[in-house]
Amino acid sequence: MISSIKPVSSSLTAIAGVRRSIPAKLQFSPLPIIGNFQKPKPLPQKALLSSQNLSNFPLAAAAAQRSDVFSVGAYEADRSRPIEIGIEVPDEQSGQKVKIGIYFATWWALNVVFNIYNKKVLNAFPYPWLTSTLSLACGSLMMLVSWVTGVAEAPKTDLDFWKTLFPVALAHTIGHVAATVSMSKVAVSFTHIIKSSEPAFSVLVSSLFLGEAFPLPVYLSLLPIIGGCALAAVTELNFNMIGFMGAMISNLAFVFRNIFSKKGMKGKSVSGMNYYACLSMMSLLIVTPFAIAVEGPQMWAAGWQNAISQIGPNFVWWVVAQSVFYHLYNQVSYMSLDQISPLTFSVGNTMKRISVIVASIIIFQNPVKPVNALGAAIAILGTFIYSQAKQ
Repeated sequence: MISSIKPVSSSLTAIAGVRRSIPAKLQFSPLPIIGNFQKPKPLPQKALLSSQNLSNFPLAAAAAQRSDVFSVGAYEADRSRPIEIGIEVPDEQSGQKVKIGIYFATWWALNVVFNIYNKKVLNAFPYPWLTSTLSLACGSLMMLVSWVTGVAEAPKTDLDFWKTLFPVALAHTIGHVAATVSMSKVAVSFTHIIKSSEPAFSVLVSSLFLGEAFPLPVYLSLLPIIGGCALAAVTELNFNMIGFMGAMISNLAFVFRNIFSKKGMKGKSVSGMNYYACLSMMSLLIVTPFAIAVEGPQMWAAGWQNAISQIGPNFVWWVVAQSVFYHLYNQVSYMSLDQISPLTFSVGNTMKRISVIVASIIIFQNPVKPVNALGAAIAILGTFIYSQAKQ
C-alpha cells in the first residue's frame, strides 16, 4: 500500500517540476522581430502519463514551449536586388553640356568686347595688318609670361608637333587678317552677317576633304543661310567689295583652321589653351614680314600720330584692349574646340554673331534697312535650323 503511493508522489513531484520549468514571464529579444509572429500553441493533453514520460517531460515541455511560442527568422538583405536611393546623380553627359555651355557663353562675351574695341581702333587707325600683328604679339607675350612665372604649365612639344601646327597657323593667319581687313572697310554687323555663312563652308570642306556625308536636311538648311547672307549683302548701305571678300576668305580659312586643329590636337598632350598659344606664336612669325611689306613702319608711324591727335591717350588703351580680348576669346574658343567637333564649333561660332551684330548696331548706331535686317534674320534662322538638323 505504501509502495503504491510512491509512484504517485514521484508523479506529483514531476508535475510540479514541469510547472517550475515553465517560465513565469516571456523573455523578448531586444532585436526587432522581423520574422513571422506565431501564437503559442496549447500543450497537448494526454489521457495517461507514464512514469517514463513524466521523467522526460520537463525538458521536452520547456523545449516545446521555446520552439512553439515564437518563430524568429533572421532578416538577410537580398543582394541580387539593386539598392534604390532617392538621389539623382547627374550623368557625365549633362556635366559635359554644362561645361561646354560655360565655354560658349564666355567665348561670346569676350568676342563682343573684342569686336567693339577692334572697330574703334580701325576707325581711327585703318591699318589692319599691323592691328592683326599686335593682337597676335600680345597673346604670345601673355602666354610666355604665364609659362615663365609658372601660372600655366609650359607645353612639351617636338618637331612633329610644330610641323603639324604650321598649316593650322597659316590658315589662322589668313583668316585673322582677312576678317580685320573686312571690318576696316565695312560695318561690324555686315562682316558678321557674311561670316554667318561659315557652316556652308564647313559642310563643303568636310565633304570634299574629309569625305563626310550629311543627311538631306543638313544640306537644305544651308539654303536660308546662303540666301539670307546674299540678301543682306545686296541691301547693305555701305557695301564694299574688299570688305565682302575679306569676310568670305575669312570663313574659308577658319574652317580649314578648325579642321586642321582638331586633327592636330588628337593624341597630343598639349591642352587647348597651350595649343592656341603655340598657334599665336607661329602665326606671329608668319604675319610679321607680310605686315611690314604691305604697310610698313612709315605708314604706321604717320597713322599712329594721327590717331593720338584725334583720340588722345585713350587710343592706346583701345589697342591694348582689342589685343588682350582677341587672345582671350580665341583661347576660350580653343578650350571649347578641345571638347567638340569642328562642325559644332562652327555652329557655336555662328550663333555668337547674333550678340555681336546687335551690340555693334547699338553702339555704333549703324543704319540698317528692314530688308537688310530681314536678310540677317534669315541667315541666323538658317544657322539654327542647321544646328537642329545636324543634331
